[in-house]
Amino acid sequence: MSMPPLIAGVDEAGRGPLAGPVCAAAVILDPARDISGLDDSKKLSATRRAELSVTIRESVFAWSIGWASVEEIDSLNILQANFLAMRRAVEALGHLPSLALVDGRDDPGLLCPVRPIIGGDALEPAISAASILAKTARDEAMCLLDSEYPMYGFAAHKGYGVKRHIEALQTHGPCPHHRHSFAPVREAAARFA
Repeated sequence: MSMPPLIAGVDEAGRGPLAGPVCAAAVILDPARDISGLDDSKKLSATRRAELSVTIRESVFAWSIGWASVEEIDSLNILQANFLAMRRAVEALGHLPSLALVDGRDDPGLLCPVRPIIGGDALEPAISAASILAKTARDEAMCLLDSEYPMYGFAAHKGYGVKRHIEALQTHGPCPHHRHSFAPVREAAARFA
């Protein structure tokens, strides 16, 4: 009996923040194991995302996480770093998908055929699962950075450019995990140069 086609959902977390890496996840669902409650990670509470993250990791055919560092974001630009994280996630699956459903409008240049789907994280369960894994993994990474650099409040805002974060940047200047290619970080760094 031939194996059914492997379809991966791919999504990222962390394109917009001023600090921290960008994280992508790739997920191949197991058609025999339904996961209820999958949705765009932004529509779920942190508690529900954490619960689903465990269920996803235990229930799917394959899953993986890919990262692009702050240095890669600053040298490539955020879009290309995002694509790099997505490629790393898909290549780490251990199974080359026959198709990747990618949230958004762009083809990140994967080793398999790609179908971009705008709003796919709310429409396709495999992308929803990837969205949840990417968001929970990145949030965990930002909480770890918060313990190292508590003055920025990373655990609360995950590196996004909220008022408290901008004020901390202007008071303390950027740390090594800030994205200097982003204007608010560049402006804060210039004040401390």
